[in-house]
Amino acid sequence: MPLSVRARRLAYRAAYRVLQVVWVVLRPEVRGVKCLITHGDQILLVRHTYGPRDWDLPGGTMRRGEPPQQTAAREMNEELGIEDADWIEAGKIRGREGHRNDHIHCFTTELATPQVTPDPVELDAVRWFPRGSLPAELSRYVHPIVSAVS
Repeated sequence: MPLSVRARRLAYRAAYRVLQVVWVVLRPEVRGVKCLITHGDQILLVRHTYGPRDWDLPGGTMRRGEPPQQTAAREMNEELGIEDADWIEAGKIRGREGHRNDHIHCFTTELATPQVTPDPVELDAVRWFPRGSLPAELSRYVHPIVSAVS
C-alpha cells in the first residue's frame, strides 16, 4: 500500500477520534445518507478504515444545504466510483450512535454489474453478500434499512 494511502488513512482515523470527542461534548444532530446497493440478490457492504470495523452500508454526511439525493450520488461516486445510478429514496431512519443523533436518508439502487472502484483511503473492504446471508458483524442501521426496503 502506498505511503500516501497509509498517511491519509491515518488522518481519517485521527479525524474520527476528534469527532467522537465533539459528539460527546455537543451531542449534535448529524444528517446523512445510507445506500442499499444491490446486484440481483446481492447487497454491497463496506468496512471503513476508521471508526467501528463492522460491515456497513455505504453512506456519508450531508453538506450544509446539500439535498439528500445529491449527497447519495456524491458519496457513492467518491467511495465506490458509482456514476449515473438511479438513486431511489427509500425512507428515513433516526437513531442515536456514539453520542450523536443520526437523521439518515436511505436510498437504494440496482447495479447492472457488480463492478465498483473502492476508495482505498476510506474503505478497507468492499464485498457483495447474498441478501439472506449477511455477516454477523453488522452496523446498527443495516438490518433496519434492508428490512424496510425488502
